[in-house]
This record gives sequence, structure tokens and C-alpha cells, in this order.
Amino acid sequence: MFQDTICALATPQGLGALGIIRVSGNNSIDIVNSVFKGKDLTKVQSHSVHYGYIVEEEEIIDEVMVSVFHAPKTFTAENLVEITCHGSQYIEQQIISLLVKKGCRLALAGEFTQRAFLNGRIDLSQAEAVADLIAAENKASHDMAISQMRGGFSSLLKELRIELLDLASLLELELDFSEEDVEFADRSQLLNLMDRILNTIHPLIESFSYGNAIKNGVPVTILGKPNAGKSTLLNALLQEDRAIVSDIAGTTRDTIEESLIIHGIQFRFIDTAGLRETQDTIEAIGVAKALEKAKQASIILYLVDIEHLNWVEVQADLNKFSRDNVYIIICLTKQDKNIDFKNSNIPENINKKYTILTLAVKTNPDLSILKEKMFSYIEKQKTATQTIVNNARHLNALVRAEESLLLSKEGLQNGLSSELVAIDLRRALEALGEIVGQVSNDELLGNIFGKFCIGK
Repeated sequence: MFQDTICALATPQGLGALGIIRVSGNNSIDIVNSVFKGKDLTKVQSHSVHYGYIVEEEEIIDEVMVSVFHAPKTFTAENLVEITCHGSQYIEQQIISLLVKKGCRLALAGEFTQRAFLNGRIDLSQAEAVADLIAAENKASHDMAISQMRGGFSSLLKELRIELLDLASLLELELDFSEEDVEFADRSQLLNLMDRILNTIHPLIESFSYGNAIKNGVPVTILGKPNAGKSTLLNALLQEDRAIVSDIAGTTRDTIEESLIIHGIQFRFIDTAGLRETQDTIEAIGVAKALEKAKQASIILYLVDIEHLNWVEVQADLNKFSRDNVYIIICLTKQDKNIDFKNSNIPENINKKYTILTLAVKTNPDLSILKEKMFSYIEKQKTATQTIVNNARHLNALVRAEESLLLSKEGLQNGLSSELVAIDLRRALEALGEIVGQVSNDELLGNIFGKFCIGK
């Protein structure tokens, strides 16, 4: 199927000024040339653009610009043509139907990028970065996708695999001389090499929490008792009346989710129902959902009305959702009521464990300190490595590689045979190879590229 010439709309469906139809394959230039009235596309230079018409028999379908790219210096490493037409859905479908009549096949989801991978133009992690780049909604996720697409992560993994391969080769060479009891590899040097590789892999694993937050947005759950000011805070953060604000307790019964970009990072705020015991069935469901969202949050903003501040109740609520991998900011709200509050009244165990801020959103809507606290927490999760992992498949492979390396190291230290140690090293090699596609299967590729849009 990868010998076929394929075509697809590369721009979004719907009305627009322009549409781009992409054609790739050995026969792409000949097929487009057969429906193009203008220059002979089979004789033009690569990476050139030409004006003309797409015609079916003698009927003009549209006035177009056609870009011609010769293999291998194209995205797919095949002959590739892009037709820029007017953005009418009717025109786009007419041109695509005509190309299919002339011998093209409609492209599958992600097939252009899959061909780029299969033809050696990019590796698998770079291909996945293409999808991340398309989906990027903020500067941080854009920069991370660009870095991975340019091959920084791939280069690091390839260097690790070369070192591991050398290590495994020395051990396996010893197997050929097992009867002579010969050691080609100095055990202390092997252990040092393993430590160096492990010291590279572990920071990559640790970087996932930061990378995943950048890629998918940082989940921030807003919790507190009814009328603590949760919806007021959400509206102030978004600078719009997104949530209903009322003096009636229990106004918010379902979760409300909105996003905000802070210093290039997307934060996903989730306003929830007030935490309290209730006989109202619907409100009780809302409270349960609020606690469930707290389990999924990276940051929790726990709001307490300073007028009704009770540290015993605060601690009881914190015990319901506090955990090691969540950052909790206690926001003492409604400070504009001029309540006499002193920091010395804060219990020591709470003051040490949590960040505490006082807010007066109605009279002082400046939330810069709160935003900086959230941003700083995420930034602190950056590891020493410049390469950030944001893909769960990559994380899984790195964890398996680390586990296999640790087993190899333990085997060396305990004097296990070269054969057993080499088996674990090979498993580590396979795990790292899966990330860049040096070890892959059809099911894996179908799962990855099936998530791409048609035309990419």
C-alpha cells in the first residue's frame, strides 16, 4: 500500500480563503500534470511553484498554484505536489475526486507522516512530535514539540543505544569463548558505563511530570466550602463572568473547566461544588465530583472565607485531598471585609506544609502573586536535563530500559554469568529502540499514526 500515490486535503475542512491538497508518491507529479493546464510539471525544477488551472476534460474546476517537490528532499522523501486552490468545499472535493480518478488513493490518517518515517526522513519520536506541534496551544508546548521534532531527544537516545550496544557486544563476545573463561570487558568499567547511562535515563523519566503538564495543561482544582469565593476567583482569573456567582450556598453543582495561559504554560482551572455534608442528592454528586477532581489535580486552590475561618475544619478538609504529589495553596478569601487576621494565628503544621495567601478579589482583583506561585511550582519540576519527555509511550519504554539496566548492574555486581547480564542489556536496548522506531511493529505504528489528522 505504501507504493500507492496518495492524496488528501491538508487544510481544515470548511470554508476558507485557500485550501491545500497534498499528493505524494512516485506518480504524484505525472498525475497532477494530467489535470493541470499550465507548465509541463514533469519538466519543472524541484521546489518550484506554478500558476494554472485544474481541468477535467475541458471544464475548468479552479484557478490554482501548484508546488512541485522532487524526492528525496520532501517531507515524505517521495515526489510530492501541493495544490493550492480556493477554499470552497465543493472545489476541494472536485479536485480530490479527479485525482482519485487519475490513479490516486485517498490517504489514511497520518499516512504522509508515516511515509516520512518509513522512508527514513524522520524517526518515530519525531513523527509523534509532529502531532504534538499541530496540537500545541501555548508557547511552552510549541517549544517542546519543536525541540523534539528537530531530533534532540532522538540524538540522545541513539547515543545511549550505541553505548549499550558496545556494552552488550563485549559481554556476548565472551560467550563465544565461554569454555576458555575469558573476560573481554573490565567489570569496573562496565559498571561505570551503566551508571553513566542510568544517570542519563533517570532525569528523563523524572521530566515526564513537567513535560506532561506542559503538553496537556496543568490541572488546577478550586476547592472550598460553599460561598468561599470559588466562582468569584475563577471569574477574576479569566477576567470574565464564566461562573455564576451568588450569595446562595450550593450554586455550583457541577464542575466548570476553563484554561488560562500563564507565562506560556496552560493551566486548566476546574471550579467545583462547595465541600459540605448535604441531603440534596444532586449537590452530593457535585461534592463527590469535586473530591474526584482533587485526585487528578497537580495544584489545588483551597479557598476559606476568612470571616468563618476555623483551622480545625480547614485541617479536616485538607486531610481529604492532601497528598505528596500535589501543591496546595490555601487562599483566605474576602479579606476586603477588613477582618483582623494575623499570621501568628496559623497552626504551625499548616503554615509549614502549605502556601497561604490572603485575597480580596472584589476590591483588589490583582492575582499576580497567586499566578506566580502556580507558575513557579511547575517550573521547579524541571529537571537538570534539557530534554523533556512528554509522551506516555516514551516514559513506559524508558522505565523498562532503566529496570533492565538495574538488573544488569545487579547481575554484574553479584558475579552472574555474561549470558544472563547480556539478556537484560538486550531488553534495555529494545526498550530504547521502541521510542525512535528502531524496534517497532504494525500494531504500534497503526496506533500512533491513526491518531493523526487526514492530510498529515
